[in-house]
Amino acid sequence: MRKIRQPFAGLCVILLMSIVLLACGNSEKQSGGNAADTAATHSGNNAAVSDAPSSGTTGNAAADTTPGMRAYTDYKGHSMEIPVQPKRVIFSGETYGDLLALGVQAVGYPLSMGEGQVYEDKLQGVEDVGFPINLEKTLELQPDLIIYAGTDEADYEALSKIAPTIIFNTFAPLEERMLEIGGILGKTKEAEAWLAQYKTSEQAMWEQLQSAGMKPGETASVFTYYPGDRLFVMAATGLSQVLYGENGFKPAPAIQKLLDADPDLGFQEISMEVIGEYASDRIFILTPVADEAKQSTEKLMHSKVWQSLPAVKSGQVYTQDIMKTSSDATTREWLLGEIPRLLNK
Repeated sequence: MRKIRQPFAGLCVILLMSIVLLACGNSEKQSGGNAADTAATHSGNNAAVSDAPSSGTTGNAAADTTPGMRAYTDYKGHSMEIPVQPKRVIFSGETYGDLLALGVQAVGYPLSMGEGQVYEDKLQGVEDVGFPINLEKTLELQPDLIIYAGTDEADYEALSKIAPTIIFNTFAPLEERMLEIGGILGKTKEAEAWLAQYKTSEQAMWEQLQSAGMKPGETASVFTYYPGDRLFVMAATGLSQVLYGENGFKPAPAIQKLLDADPDLGFQEISMEVIGEYASDRIFILTPVADEAKQSTEKLMHSKVWQSLPAVKSGQVYTQDIMKTSSDATTREWLLGEIPRLLNK
């Protein structure tokens, strides 16, 4: 069994690349660095982000900053000046739903990342910057701030020639991530209010499920396939983050052992033969994107190993589209209503 330590990033990128390929290569080719070198001063027209001042930052305060700008240091150690009130934001990462939860719409985003997401219909008017991000299109949109999930230094250098660029950790825990993005966008109060409301709604969901028969100490497991007949058990990412929340389901002992060894472990590849060790009282199957992975899922669900699992025998197996179990705030909020629907189905 091979341990995969990168929290869900590899799996998300692979899934997103599958979507891009299925869309017949909609993404434009990335332009060369010369386009970025010609970046001019950017205006603040056509505001896409609230003018509310930023009240929270992890950046270092500087004695001398440009008017309307403030010092900021991202989690990779890049120090820069960013707008106090960003107007034209480009966001390239897995958690665009965080912005939507704060009432923010970016001017540019890789639209292929939004395909199949619960917020897909909320992307009208957003320009496609491609995946990988297209420098020429990014320059054309004249952003005053770029928020980028990639970690390649060459990409960072090219983007930072166009506008102040933040390397953002889209795989940070929800609360940490929302407070950080709220501070960057001048939406700290909105982020705090959203988190408070989310916690209230989450508590209400668990109380609802407990009154409907959920037993104390019940366990849950989440599985999905990837092309190549590769089976994964989810640990601390996506749907599992909701299921294993406070007052929620418990991980199966084997999953808890993985989390004890690495609390940030996103997922673990396992063989079909040992799935029983990771199976719980309730099992959630994430329907994959690729046809090959769907076929592997069907094969599993018709196998003797699968049919012997207690959760299968008791009818406590639930399926959900993997693209609708992302970690962003909008999807997390949607899942609070979806999980009771799945369990009551």
